[in-house]
Amino acid sequence: MSTLNKVMLIGNLGDDVKMHYFEGGNCVGRFPIATSETYTSKQTGERITNTEWHNIVVRNKAAEICEKYLKKGDKIYVEGRIKSRQWQGEDGNTRYSTEIQVQDFTFLSPKSEGAGQAQGQQPTNITQTPSAPQQPATQSDDNDDLPF
Repeated sequence: MSTLNKVMLIGNLGDDVKMHYFEGGNCVGRFPIATSETYTSKQTGERITNTEWHNIVVRNKAAEICEKYLKKGDKIYVEGRIKSRQWQGEDGNTRYSTEIQVQDFTFLSPKSEGAGQAQGQQPTNITQTPSAPQQPATQSDDNDDLPF
């Protein structure tokens, strides 16, 4: 029987992208995103919002694109897999963290006027695969094989 490890989230950045560069030119970008659910309490009638925080990890070219175009508060769609890891803290205690290793993402916030783009542009979609370079997807790619 096969297994599946897939996560799809739409949320807002809780901080700017933090980059870490390695020898050989590789890099990793990390940032938190918040997802929220809102409901009305049956007992009090008040609206209650629960927020979950997710640690996001992007690599190499995708990380550089995120660092360049994303800032705190921006909305993003991410798709990837859950990865848990552990390490020793400075105090000697074992620490654990759960991260989302991104394989695909789409910017959902409109581009700012300062970037030279008009607002309301199509979202930017990036797919991250280990064997292929990351390329923005364009609408014309999807329509090339249509008969009309």
